[in-house]
Amino acid sequence: MPNSIPDCLDGAERENRPNIILVMADDQGWGDIGYHGDPLLTTPNFDRGAAAGLQFERFYAAAPVCSPTRASVLTGRHPNRSGVFKWGYSLPTSEKTIAEYLRQSGYATGHFGKWHLGSVRRSSPVHPGHHGFDQWVSAPNFFDNDPILSHQGKAEQHTGESSMVTVDAALKWIEGIAGYDLPFFAVVWFGSPHVPHEANDDDRAAYVDAPEAKQHFLGEITGMDRAFGKLRLKLSELGIRDNTLVWYCSDNGALPRVGNTGGFRGHKAKVYEGGLLVPSFIEWPAGIDSPLKIASRCSTCDIAPTLMELAGITPDKDPVVDGVSLVDLIHQKKTQRESPMGFWDFTIGGIKTPSAAWMGELLEEQARGGDLPPHVSSVNANGPRKPLFTEERYPGHAAWIDEDWKLHRIEANDGTVSWELYDLSDDPHETHNVIDNQTDLAHEMREDLQRWLASVANSYDGDAVKSPASETTSPE
Repeated sequence: MPNSIPDCLDGAERENRPNIILVMADDQGWGDIGYHGDPLLTTPNFDRGAAAGLQFERFYAAAPVCSPTRASVLTGRHPNRSGVFKWGYSLPTSEKTIAEYLRQSGYATGHFGKWHLGSVRRSSPVHPGHHGFDQWVSAPNFFDNDPILSHQGKAEQHTGESSMVTVDAALKWIEGIAGYDLPFFAVVWFGSPHVPHEANDDDRAAYVDAPEAKQHFLGEITGMDRAFGKLRLKLSELGIRDNTLVWYCSDNGALPRVGNTGGFRGHKAKVYEGGLLVPSFIEWPAGIDSPLKIASRCSTCDIAPTLMELAGITPDKDPVVDGVSLVDLIHQKKTQRESPMGFWDFTIGGIKTPSAAWMGELLEEQARGGDLPPHVSSVNANGPRKPLFTEERYPGHAAWIDEDWKLHRIEANDGTVSWELYDLSDDPHETHNVIDNQTDLAHEMREDLQRWLASVANSYDGDAVKSPASETTSPE
């Protein structure tokens, strides 16, 4: 049996708790999906999922690049609190993940596909198994067709389109546990449509009139859509679709040149709307029995708190959590997420993580009967932190969204700070800076953002359990 049910849970509690599947794309922008009106792209399975459940009209990745957003999904915290500043940074095990909470409460847990939160070698201190996952078939970063993946630390060669390989690995595990009397939590993270774009011929056939580079990009999204369709179908065949919550999103905004931001300003790596807004929807027939669209602005930080409430879990410690539960929005008891959202793209470089090369090296070494040590960045992830921040020096591009108002704070390397304010209800593309016309509002939002930045810096520098009530004037 892959897991056990705590004695404190009776049959009714087990039956009412949903299975949970989190599906995430890699670099799919807000407009890179059929139901948001891309003129070329067809995504019938994503469209059906969004149409049948709850569709978020304004859903934000916690960061404009990949690894930080993935950390936010697992922790509910802004990734800078845990030191996952950019791509390739490892998630330290001092951060308790939603997988750990769910496993402790009786869920079987599995991770499949892109990890990008640390080394996936057997001796890695930060592989998925050390973050709450019973089963994992994972890659250290994005991966393309015929990938080599790490199955519990053992490199295995797979054959096929990359998104289908990911879903097939997840379904093999789900089918194996479906007959047990316990809920499951599966994280299915695609490696597409990250560059280099290498769609198979069938998936790009519908786009032959587009330039070849665009064909491959759109074809990779079509590949994800086919794999997602297989996942939905298999849940029905297994008789578990009704009480399985499937939450779909992407890890950051659209790629420059080939991606579709939906007209929003910026793109991946930018804190403007085009770099943060992503497609997202929840399909859960037992909990969302009629189509629903949510206009309120929500984020990937909200995923873990929402799942915690749905699973009936109370955290066993009190870290600062930036996300809020969306259960009342899901059940239509509220129409608005009531807390502001903070963003902060800290000025620091990413860590190169060449998945194909690393996994190829591991496969060759293990074929010779050996193994390889984890990468240095992962070994150091759990070590002592060197303080990075000083009072009121928060390098990089930060933003604060309070309902329809968005304040930008941009600190240059020399410490110079500039400010921008946009009314997203009238100016969703952030073209008219109205900070000089809204001085009182700008002052209030500046104070809130500065307090939040100090809170994030304090979390990273060691004050990780400070009460959020003392750090912001806005309710959590």
